[in-house]
Amino acid sequence: MKGLLGIKVGMSQVFDEAGVVTPVTIIEAGPCYVTQVKTEETDGYTAVQVGFQETKERRLTRGQLGHLRRLGKGKRKDESIPAVRHLREFRTKKAADYEVGQELTVQQFEIGDRVDVVGKTKGRGFTGVVKRYGFGGGPKTHGQSDRQRAPGSIGATSGTGHVFKGKKMAGRSGNERHTAQNLEVVRIDSDKNLIAVKGSVPGVKGGLVVIQKAAKG
Repeated sequence: MKGLLGIKVGMSQVFDEAGVVTPVTIIEAGPCYVTQVKTEETDGYTAVQVGFQETKERRLTRGQLGHLRRLGKGKRKDESIPAVRHLREFRTKKAADYEVGQELTVQQFEIGDRVDVVGKTKGRGFTGVVKRYGFGGGPKTHGQSDRQRAPGSIGATSGTGHVFKGKKMAGRSGNERHTAQNLEVVRIDSDKNLIAVKGSVPGVKGGLVVIQKAAKG
């Protein structure tokens, strides 16, 4: 299983030996901690639950703290699992190879690996059809004055008499889960827990992202 949680730092560029520039996204990935190992016997499937971004205990709910304490089988000061803000699962058939409290870093990735990066896109608020779906809008001539960015007719004739469900109309845009697939790992800095992937990554700066082995690589 190759998977980490991280924070999007921002975009930059990398030059190779030939002077060719490559746009990259810098991600601060890990260190993450294995907080739970799920098996077929106990949970019905095999997976590894990973925690990321240490925080103060008072910022977690009692349920979250109880979950970590139960898995750590001890008091907070004695167990190996710190208080973490984010928990995510990675499905894997090799869950037995991991143990609770194990630390995961960017060293599990190598330059040239292909990864999928999951994040939430930027929220655009309420937008019209031109910005939301790329509609062309109405004509700018023939008496057109205030309908250039309007969607036009949305209904059918008397044969159906209603608007079909799923019609592309104005509404909230962005703030949705999106996966950037098959990105190449360009640089890795294990000392600073940084990983650079070729191309763009969904989300704002400081947003949570999930890095995992590419499904279609």
